[in-house]
Amino acid sequence: MIKVVSVCGSPVPGSSTEILLKRIVGAIAASLSTKVRHDFTRLSECDISPCQACGEAPTPQFCFIDDAMTTLYRTLERCDCLLFGSPIYFDSISAQAKAFIDRCNCMRPPDFNGAHAPHHFVRLIHRQCPGAIVLVGGEQAWYEGARRCIAGFFKWIEVTNEAVLKFTSTDFNRIGEAAEHPDALHEADRIGRQLAQTVRKQYGRR
Repeated sequence: MIKVVSVCGSPVPGSSTEILLKRIVGAIAASLSTKVRHDFTRLSECDISPCQACGEAPTPQFCFIDDAMTTLYRTLERCDCLLFGSPIYFDSISAQAKAFIDRCNCMRPPDFNGAHAPHHFVRLIHRQCPGAIVLVGGEQAWYEGARRCIAGFFKWIEVTNEAVLKFTSTDFNRIGEAAEHPDALHEADRIGRQLAQTVRKQYGRR
């Protein structure tokens, strides 16, 4: 079984971000003969406290704070492919998405290149998995700030960024507008097929 995890930073159910994430997962599942389990998380429905920058290693746990992240850490640890989506707010990702990313700081040591003396933080993620980013913004949106934030997060937790899907909405009042845009849906399908191919190569699954 292939475990695909998609994390949605949009606070709006049925949003374009959510639609495109699920479309990619559908294309992955359609491209693989093995069973695909989809674990979808809408962050606005999760109780996630902000990172307190405690500076102490929480080993053997991921974090000292026990909230929704306790379960989400284990979900990330076991996933075979990760999708992360967010709307563009003030040239960056949503508050929900940022809180989630900040709380993943302890998933690997700050000295991940091993260039300095050992410290108390330990590496809790020991394998790479492929992933992709979905970004939804308005006509004046600046996507690069959000892309860099999520790409940095991917690097931190050992996810290889295989693709970025950007969708520009023409009317922020229309929930799920992406469903009406064939080009965006086709691009989501293409990314899904690309990720399925990467999964086959990486895990030997057909």
